Amino acid sequence: MQLTPLNAISPIDGRYRNKVEALSGYFSEEALIRYRVLVEIEYFIALCELPLPQLKSFDQNNFGTLRGIYEDFSSEDAEAVKEIEKVTNHDVKAVEYFIKKKFDTLGLEKYKEFIHFGLTSQDINNTSIPLSIKEAVNAVYLPSLIEVVQKLRELSIDWKDIAMLARTHGQPASPTRLGKEIEVFVKRIEEQLKVLEIVPHAAKFGGATGNYNAHKVAYPNTDWRKFGEDFVEDKLGLTHSFPTTQIEHYDHMAALFDAMKRINTILIDLDRDIWTYISMDYFKQKIKKGEVGSSAMPHKVNPIDFENSEGNLGIANAIFEHLSSKLPISRMQRDLTDSTVLRNVGVPFGHTIIGLKATLKGLSKLLLNKEKFELDLDNNWAVVAEAIQTILRREAYPNPYEALKGLTRTNTKINQNSIAEFIDTLDVSEAIKEELKQITPSNYTGI
Repeated sequence: MQLTPLNAISPIDGRYRNKVEALSGYFSEEALIRYRVLVEIEYFIALCELPLPQLKSFDQNNFGTLRGIYEDFSSEDAEAVKEIEKVTNHDVKAVEYFIKKKFDTLGLEKYKEFIHFGLTSQDINNTSIPLSIKEAVNAVYLPSLIEVVQKLRELSIDWKDIAMLARTHGQPASPTRLGKEIEVFVKRIEEQLKVLEIVPHAAKFGGATGNYNAHKVAYPNTDWRKFGEDFVEDKLGLTHSFPTTQIEHYDHMAALFDAMKRINTILIDLDRDIWTYISMDYFKQKIKKGEVGSSAMPHKVNPIDFENSEGNLGIANAIFEHLSSKLPISRMQRDLTDSTVLRNVGVPFGHTIIGLKATLKGLSKLLLNKEKFELDLDNNWAVVAEAIQTILRREAYPNPYEALKGLTRTNTKINQNSIAEFIDTLDVSEAIKEELKQITPSNYTGI
């Protein structure tokens, strides 16, 4: 059966494929093979540049041709590697044999035993996967997240003067402004982006147990540690982890996933707040002709984008949580659990991108219902009690808090008239009374 959006098991490759297709260039099986080929080719070139004695005669004019093997890597090439893997039953060895065949075709067979020289498969995996993650973060994740942040920033500016009844514990509280409440989320995400951006994309490179054993026994006078560091950092643009076991520690990768999880959690908080504001009629939603909100209730326009986002970000966080807690743990010098788990790295990225796109779509459909904001404020004059009692404190008025508590902590509705009547009973100057009467739920919004 040919894979299609209709028969894919995962909704990432099915229903939502068009939203996450850009990630396939980083996290698909074909992409992983291409990254492995890249590392193997660049490693061979680095050995030539060292140079090892047997590679001094290699014509460096061939470097461009070698790089073309991964730069022009095709689906047919990936299929060829998978055919070799059917025999080797080892994915990285299949890549090595694939490149050796390319060397035969190019007439470079005398040099092909220096492909994968002295390495273990994890030297390839633990450089390929961090490199794919780094590039996916920069090319797909950050642009999608920044687009959401920019939209939020625009809305915070557009709505900066919209007075809004705040709610703490779900109850009416000191008024705020809608733009400021949106700006809170902008700042929270930006702060976590600072954390995310300083997390290194680390890679292990050092042979079967991390000690360059094979390298040193073959060429004992070469500074292999410096070579490995230069290769990982200068050639691949990653941070070299040393010392290690056979595998990368994954501590930095775990930190990256934790940072992405925190950002997702902030977005879930946003999704739930906006969902609630829609249910309170603070926002209407743009209606698209032909869309249906319910199979039974024709009137419904549901906040489905924020619900979709919340659900996908939640799935992403569950997987990020497992990755960040599992990957740094490996029995002694290594076990295989990291390998099978790492094949799922693209899944939380996919759900995260779906969530980001859904949040952005939902934000773009919001229509401000300014009248509802004003009505809620006008129906909750009790919230100015804080302002009145604070000014009375300033004026050394006796027991101001208790006086306002007696007025407002009842089941009787407080309105503009009852507040004004209360002010008239206060033993303060007419100037203070006038100052107090100027305070309204709409203008008591602070800084």
